[in-house]
Amino acid sequence: MASQAQVPEPSIDPLLDAQVEEILERVGRRLVVGLPLGLGKPNRLVNAIYRRACADASIDLEFVTALSLDPPRPGHWLEARLMAPILERLFGTDYPRLAYLADARADRLPGNVRVTEFYFQSGAALARPALQRHYISSNYTHVARDLVDRGVNVVLQLVARAPDGRLSLACNPDVTLDLMTRLANRPDHRVFAIGQVHPELPFLPGDAVVDADFFDRLIEHDPDQRLFALPRGPVSIQDHAVGFHASRLIADGGTLQIGIGSLSDALVHWLILRHRRNADYRSLVDAAPKSGSAALGDDAPFEAGLYGASEMFMDGFMHLYRAGILKREVFDDLTVMRRANAGMAVEGAGRGALMDGGFYLGSRAFYDFLAGLDDAERERFRMHGVSRINQLYGGREALELEQRRHARFVNTCMMMTATGAAVSDGLADYQVVSGVGGQYNFVAMAHAMDDGRSALMLRATRERKGQTTSNIVWQYPHQTIPRHLRDLVVTEYGIADLRGRTDEECIQAMLSITDARFQDELADQARRAGKLDPAWRIPEAWRANLPEALERRFGTARGAVPSYPFGSDFTEVEQRLIPALQWVKARSRSKWRVLVEALRGGRGDHSAELARLGLDTPESIGERVTARVVARALDETADAVR
Repeated sequence: MASQAQVPEPSIDPLLDAQVEEILERVGRRLVVGLPLGLGKPNRLVNAIYRRACADASIDLEFVTALSLDPPRPGHWLEARLMAPILERLFGTDYPRLAYLADARADRLPGNVRVTEFYFQSGAALARPALQRHYISSNYTHVARDLVDRGVNVVLQLVARAPDGRLSLACNPDVTLDLMTRLANRPDHRVFAIGQVHPELPFLPGDAVVDADFFDRLIEHDPDQRLFALPRGPVSIQDHAVGFHASRLIADGGTLQIGIGSLSDALVHWLILRHRRNADYRSLVDAAPKSGSAALGDDAPFEAGLYGASEMFMDGFMHLYRAGILKREVFDDLTVMRRANAGMAVEGAGRGALMDGGFYLGSRAFYDFLAGLDDAERERFRMHGVSRINQLYGGREALELEQRRHARFVNTCMMMTATGAAVSDGLADYQVVSGVGGQYNFVAMAHAMDDGRSALMLRATRERKGQTTSNIVWQYPHQTIPRHLRDLVVTEYGIADLRGRTDEECIQAMLSITDARFQDELADQARRAGKLDPAWRIPEAWRANLPEALERRFGTARGAVPSYPFGSDFTEVEQRLIPALQWVKARSRSKWRVLVEALRGGRGDHSAELARLGLDTPESIGERVTARVVARALDETADAVR
């Protein structure tokens, strides 16, 4: 049985409480509240609704949403000392955390409240039964349908207002547009829609621009909610190697879709290096493992440039635009588009779009970039419903195919099987790490195109509790992408082209990008299953697939593998402390290990780092031991920040 919910503090905003009253009057006491994923949630209004339901058991409340963003919560006093100033810089001192999320994680939602999500912040729902039980596994393009089926009757969303008064769904037209379109054909299903104007939310055009009557109620007052900004994280040598190989698949004059995370950051970094420092880039290409897949892209700078068509519009596209790579224009007239793709003049067509997205989310610098676009630039970055971005059909197939020439849909996964199935969203016991999102949509779309390709990026290995394991496995209890949709796979050791290959050819290709420490076991499993010729042997060149080989190869590429290729939200001292505290955490499970490291202590001058943690003048035995362990960790991780 769930423990009792912690009822949020009484509201200090009577306007929000009055809005909750209006919702109850208009809809009744059974509320199915649809909230945008990510950035577009009006947190204070959401909390006011939740507060009322906690206090009134006659209200039956269900939130249906995804990606409920929450600032990190430190798990240890040492983490708290590092994180407190960072969190204040990023979120301020009064960021309105989602009250329902805290209670759902602690399994203390009241019996009259449910939280149903179709995508989690990565890892946030692990070992959280209340979240795991109420997860919906759904393709992004099916979410609007599922909302209708669940009886959604309230929609809440942050919106942006342009100086000329126009409204934009801005960061989240993705599901909202599809939902309202679907409901327009269901006069028997009424929804009370509330938009809350956020003064700092960047306005973007496209289908996201709506009339004022799109909403039943528009709240004009300042919600006093800082935009949730993602910190720019580090990129490892392993990540850089994956990004380098993936960058060779991107065709000049083509289309790009990418997600978020360090692997995508690495890919964008290497695309920019390919464009701006082509001689340095080609020197690494010449030393790379030979792969026929590289012919799918190019090693040259971008002359025609790329067009972005991605459910997520994020920092990477900003960097590509600033680097002069995101510059291929698309037009919404099929004849004009065909002329443009043929290299013919398109006088009178105006400036075309460079980027079409479904939702946006990113760093503070990204939001500043969007807000700083002038009127002409802003029109080149458009936002639409996910049904337009994540699929080809819907009456625009010919135009979409012409716009998305040489498309490369680049996504990440956690594991791959040797025969080409991908595991991207959950663990072996079906605990959900994140969700399917739009990955299946883009993989299937690539197979519907003659010149489109899907590329799945992953690290060949992972570290957990001091153990190294392979992310390329023989089999797994479930998959996100089935093996009949296998295409391109990229690890730090190269590219495997699986499209149209036999099972044996796929297994051999996957072995070529597997860490050498796990190749023999994988090959033996394939032979026992009758999927690999018993006489076939692993080529000697593949035995070099080892971390030390990556260090030798990429570590000598001066300036090419920075830890923070696009700047950092952390100070230099904090950048050194982050890997050091990760090193400490990995050893903190053993008290004896901690004591041994404390006895060793540190050799260098770490006074600035210890002062940042308040350990420069330790006041207890515990702090003195911790200070020595941290100093030791700083020595061990001195090369982690490049």
